[in-house]
Amino acid sequence: MSARVALLLLWGLALNPVTEEATFFDTRPTLWAEAESLLEPWANVTLTCRSPLWTLEFELFRGGVAQELVHLGSPATEYRFPLGAATGDTRGLYRCRYRMESGRASLSNLVEVTGAEPLPPPLLSTKPVPWITPGLNTTLLCIGGLRGVTFLLRREGDDQFLEVAEAPKDRQATFPVHRAGNYSCSYRTHASGAPSEPSATVTIEGLATPPPPTLTLDSGFAGLLRPGSRATLTCVAPLSGVKFQLRRGEEVLQVPMASTSPDRVFFQLNTLAPGDGGDYTCRYRLPEELAPWSLDSAPAELVLSDGTLPAPELSAEPATLSPEPGTLVQLRCRAPRAGVRFSLVRDGAGRRRVHGLLSPAGTEAHFELRDVSAVDSANYSCVYTDTAPPFAGSAPSAPVELRVD
Repeated sequence: MSARVALLLLWGLALNPVTEEATFFDTRPTLWAEAESLLEPWANVTLTCRSPLWTLEFELFRGGVAQELVHLGSPATEYRFPLGAATGDTRGLYRCRYRMESGRASLSNLVEVTGAEPLPPPLLSTKPVPWITPGLNTTLLCIGGLRGVTFLLRREGDDQFLEVAEAPKDRQATFPVHRAGNYSCSYRTHASGAPSEPSATVTIEGLATPPPPTLTLDSGFAGLLRPGSRATLTCVAPLSGVKFQLRRGEEVLQVPMASTSPDRVFFQLNTLAPGDGGDYTCRYRLPEELAPWSLDSAPAELVLSDGTLPAPELSAEPATLSPEPGTLVQLRCRAPRAGVRFSLVRDGAGRRRVHGLLSPAGTEAHFELRDVSAVDSANYSCVYTDTAPPFAGSAPSAPVELRVD
């Protein structure tokens, strides 16, 4: 079953009074090893499985094979599996799980019991993103399988450990990051002990400007609209808790917004007018007052056609409507006059969307379908629109049906 259960809560965006956030509750258990003595970590080992929910059942696995199933007399959130000395009978990769009311939860993280040194490597990850920029507090999280150790952070090119963090009651440590570079972490069980094997390297970039978000059109209309209709543009940032901005060209647009997650926003364009077509971009910035805006997203183009201009003509080259797989097909859309914007519309698999946009100098646009295959089978039509007031648009051309076997 799914390892996450969605809970709907209210969340306030800085630019929107009330929005909805989808908050996820992770139901996976956590597994770690505890040594009776950190001076001899493998002499007497206990594996502890902790569940986020009360349960009556815990189960331990080694190498994917069930080792022990425990039924409790009263609900608990933790169970300790004693292994004893790490020998050939107990070495291996362990996971655990527990039973929820709706069934068994997903398996826990892996814990490796080797019985030898160097100790197994920890895991190193970034939060919230693998880059630093003014106003952002980026951290590195080092997670080991053994509880109560001391974690060591190293930056490539530095002779000594950059940071040392003790975790007497935990299996992880968080390190703030202020410089770009390649980082790894390890841990040791006592001051004179040898460090574990290092984690995989994590690269932190230093960025003066945050990277761009992504901007997409509501799949229901996919870019082709009639004046008076509504559209939704979704802007997604690579991190949460940011302020969003929608622009058309250099104009900042103040439009209604909603959200279902703190890393994205839905810009709602209501009652579109003929002049509302064109390229839209979005960007974001951290909530700090002097934080820079991110790079702009790739543009998303809205095409508005009122259907008042004569329909164009669409033809295929080669003329066959059943082209051979792997060939090049050219769809030619011809308008009565030059200076217009052409849109190729694809209608297939239950979806109608803009497949391509061109602004040629003449009266004809050539849309290329390269290396065609069965996925290109669809009905195609085209429209053209004026790029200046009054922003009129044509009726659609007669469809051209392509079938690639």
